Amino acid sequence: MPTKAAVLGKPVGHSLSPVLHYAAYRELGLSWTYERIEVDAAGLPVLVAGLGPEWAGVSVTMPGKRAALEFATAATPRARAAGAANTLVHTESGWLADCTDVDGVVGALRAAGGFAAPPPASGLVLGAGGTAAATMVAFAQLGVARARLVVRDPARATETLAAADRAGVHVEVVTWSGADFAELAGDASVLVSTVPPEAVAEHANTLTRVPCVLDVIYHPWPTPLAEAVAARGGRIATGLDMLLHQAFGQVEQFTGLAAPREAMRDALRDATENVLPLPLD
Repeated sequence: MPTKAAVLGKPVGHSLSPVLHYAAYRELGLSWTYERIEVDAAGLPVLVAGLGPEWAGVSVTMPGKRAALEFATAATPRARAAGAANTLVHTESGWLADCTDVDGVVGALRAAGGFAAPPPASGLVLGAGGTAAATMVAFAQLGVARARLVVRDPARATETLAAADRAGVHVEVVTWSGADFAELAGDASVLVSTVPPEAVAEHANTLTRVPCVLDVIYHPWPTPLAEAVAARGGRIATGLDMLLHQAFGQVEQFTGLAAPREAMRDALRDATENVLPLPLD
């Protein structure tokens, strides 16, 4: 029986994770399978508990990342800090939860966004969803000790603030309606936008003052923020860069082998009609 892996989520039919994992397995000479399995947060624990010894691990997308962390037998420090897991690795003692989304943010900012600001750097995050929580943990890894979080409703920032606190990043919450985007951009070394493109469109030109930008949206492309950064002659990281960089750690944890990064990058480029360069360094 071949070794198995899969991506779990709902909806999951659009997931590009099979492109990345199959490219890796082929390059590594492994005859593994990698499926898409549609399951919501409530159904995830039952499904994973029923997976047999042939399963190396599963990738987890929304809405099951917090459920994955709660289900796991053990968790890495960064998964606990983020409060969510996008990776479950089958071990002899159970299921290990990790959050390679942190790798995704760090890798995208360094490779595509050109992040090079030395500490003390300051961050700016737009929106407070699951990506924002992983971003706070990534900021800590990058040496970003303080950040501003811009949200429409501060009550929805609780989980992101908790992640920042666990990661040791000091966060100031700013309400969107009262935000001075020029001042925010002038103070920031790195920007991560997790909001819909139309939400940030009127502030796009102002936000290009930030030297390193990650817009997690990559479809449709380009976003208004990406267009503004390109007009300035800057570099921008995207959600597609994040997807690529988070997959490296998953492949390595599932297989125990070094991820074939170029093969995975080339496969993702082909699958997305070369819409983005996806640099590796």
